[in-house]
Amino acid sequence: MKILTAAEMARIDRLTAEGAGISSLDLMENAGSAVVQFLEDEFGPLGQHKIVALCGKGNNGGDGMVAARHLHEMGFTPHVFLLADPQSLRGDAATNYGRLTALMPVQVVQDYVSWGGAVAGLDGTTMVLDALLGTGLSKPLEGFLLEVVQSLPRVFPTARIVAVDLPSGLSADTGELIGECVHADACVTFTAPKLAHIFSPACEQIGKWVVRSIGTPPELLESDPTLWLNLLEGKDVSWLAERRRRDTHKGTYGHVLVLGGSVGKTGAAAMCARAALRAGAGLATVATAKIALPMIASYSMEVMTEALPETEMGTVSTQALESGRLDRIAEGKDVLAVGPGLGSERETASLVRAAVNKFPQPVVLDADGLNAFAGCTSTLQTVGRVRVLTPHPGEFARLTGLQISEILGRRVEVARQFARQRGVYLVLKGYRTIVASPDGTVRVNPTGNPGMATGGAGDVLTGIMASLLAQYPTRPVSEVVAAAVYLHGLAGDCAAWEKGEASLVAGDIIESLPAAFRSLSERTQ
Repeated sequence: MKILTAAEMARIDRLTAEGAGISSLDLMENAGSAVVQFLEDEFGPLGQHKIVALCGKGNNGGDGMVAARHLHEMGFTPHVFLLADPQSLRGDAATNYGRLTALMPVQVVQDYVSWGGAVAGLDGTTMVLDALLGTGLSKPLEGFLLEVVQSLPRVFPTARIVAVDLPSGLSADTGELIGECVHADACVTFTAPKLAHIFSPACEQIGKWVVRSIGTPPELLESDPTLWLNLLEGKDVSWLAERRRRDTHKGTYGHVLVLGGSVGKTGAAAMCARAALRAGAGLATVATAKIALPMIASYSMEVMTEALPETEMGTVSTQALESGRLDRIAEGKDVLAVGPGLGSERETASLVRAAVNKFPQPVVLDADGLNAFAGCTSTLQTVGRVRVLTPHPGEFARLTGLQISEILGRRVEVARQFARQRGVYLVLKGYRTIVASPDGTVRVNPTGNPGMATGGAGDVLTGIMASLLAQYPTRPVSEVVAAAVYLHGLAGDCAAWEKGEASLVAGDIIESLPAAFRSLSERTQ
């Protein structure tokens, strides 16, 4: 599903009118109808509700007036306010104001004193439709509209508030609260979600949001190369739920090699390998410093281990490559997961850089594998190779030299730019994890929860990522990488459902992978 800016949405609406024969007036009619349908779906029979519609002077207000007209035609009596001068209405909004006033009264209120008197008799209102501004906000609310928004909790204390497109006061393209904002219980948007629906730090202001079609042809969105930002959906990863063929064996599902682990950090490599197996890989091997091997081997009977020469600090030595030992171990492996628990010792970092650039297999870089390239990402060789980098913002800051604050403020842009420039698949972890591909496509992951902010969750993601790359070598890499992120978050959601967010640990995510697969399977039936 595409994610659009306000300007992109306006352009798509214009192209729909020009190319699909659906006028802007028809689009507004469809939008208002979609709002009413949502109200019925979400809140049951509307006859039991006392509804107030707050309409502004723009197209968002026009949508609200269409919804009010449909409610009237269904036999209900919404109380409609126009919080603007009727003479200021233009285009489709003016047309629908005329259509509505021909059927029922609309109360025009233009100052706060009049507002106080107008709502005095509306005790018991159970539903308020916010159609004041939608995506049209360009500056903080002020004056009369600000006073109205501030008064809503007091005037309608028990009403459910449903926003058309976006709660009034929220920036469509940043999701930031740039002033006072309507606190909505639900939000109906059209054609595609806007940036604010996905990334807003004030997501509690939006409530539950849904996307409803109003007639825009799906191919108009999908065929537009300028629309490169997408929201992952369950249908995008439904292929993970496909049943396995009968005539297969462990070799069919790939062999993951984890280069990781060191003294004091054995759990990271062990969890990575176990996650790879739980995610479906046929085989998983951990190649680690000799001193760390017994501990890693004790974690899981299904994981194989290989000992590598070690440094005095108990990390993997460059001798692992110089002796040819790592070459022999890597032979026949389908995917390499490099970094979990490796340690930051300088010699080990040198080994990582050499190994990642030497081996032709797909490589998933995480943790200390990423840190090995801090300040020298230009040495990472990616031409003709699949390299997946999975940093959190701190690791990404070390890779790029950017400040963490800049990364957090422009996550989509900096991730996309890095992936395109370096020819890598970048997974920038965090709330709404970003998956950026070398071709400029960006996918946003909706699964996951705050309970996954726990040590080892990233190692689990690395194992899942490597597992799926090993199992699906013929699928587009961008799809596989995105599916791994989605599955990881879904498993975390399953774990949180059982354990609670506060008690969730990384191992719970691994053990919840079967439930995540079942969830995907149920959705495709």
